[in-house]
Amino acid sequence: MGRRIAATFKRTAIHAAPTVLGIIILDFLLLQLMPGDAADVIAAESGTATAETMAALRERFGLDKSVFTQLVNFLGHLATFDLGFSPRYNMPVLDMIMTRLPSTLLLMVTALSLALLLGIVLGSIMAAWAGRWPDRVLSVVVLLFYSMPGFWVGLMAVVLFSVKLGWLPSDSNMTIGANYTGWAMIADRAAHLVLPALALASFFVAVYARLTRASMLEVQRQDFMRTAEAKGLHPFFIQLRHALRNALIPVTTVAGMHLGNLLGGAVVIETLFGWPGMGRLALEAVLARDFSVLLGVLLLSSFLVILANMVIDLLHAWLDPRIGTT
Repeated sequence: MGRRIAATFKRTAIHAAPTVLGIIILDFLLLQLMPGDAADVIAAESGTATAETMAALRERFGLDKSVFTQLVNFLGHLATFDLGFSPRYNMPVLDMIMTRLPSTLLLMVTALSLALLLGIVLGSIMAAWAGRWPDRVLSVVVLLFYSMPGFWVGLMAVVLFSVKLGWLPSDSNMTIGANYTGWAMIADRAAHLVLPALALASFFVAVYARLTRASMLEVQRQDFMRTAEAKGLHPFFIQLRHALRNALIPVTTVAGMHLGNLLGGAVVIETLFGWPGMGRLALEAVLARDFSVLLGVLLLSSFLVILANMVIDLLHAWLDPRIGTT
């Protein structure tokens, strides 16, 4: 088992190296196509700027050099884990990202966990009662979640749970000025996390529920399932240990592919709920034409997706021993 997982990790790590380099170069070149730069934004905010001032700003930020030179300089700094300096915020990019990263990771992990948990549970129920009324009712519910965009779900949740009922907060990731500690702080953070996590997870709950249902129905037609039934095993353990375990492989595969979608959705959800994460930082960087910050966010987001897919590969090697030998 350990040798097979180690071999899987080595193989995925080798594949990830050229992917990371390609992402770095592609992101850098694509950002160069965007109109304007940080010097334009700073000059516009100051109200008055001469041609000499604009030239001095671009020289100070290194924007006057050729694209190739900027790329080489960026790769050189990146080799020492330096993401550069933000001309707009006047501080290192890595420091800015590190202050926002924990909030985004908390939101993403919570949303993905909720989506997987609810999706697998709903999909298992639908598969167990396929063609009967629980399956039909849950299919309608899942279709509704699939059809509604996350920002609309978030807005309706704010109206219902924050405005009408007053149960949950709708802004930021904690109560400003409360200075809670201990369990009170954890409860306050959890209350602020509920609505954005549910809004971000709603679409993916529907996807994983439908996928779990289809996978379990396919597994139930396999020969080993009939063998397990012939041995007299309890139907609950047959569904849990045999059907669900084998059905999880396509679900986890799709979950790994959806991490990029979660990061993209986090931009909207974090803006809607005032959540201080990397998605909101990326939007602020776009508006400020701060390409250093935006490139740092894109790179770190890409690394997170690649790392998560490596974890998914290791999980597959554990779920199905045949995968590690291919």
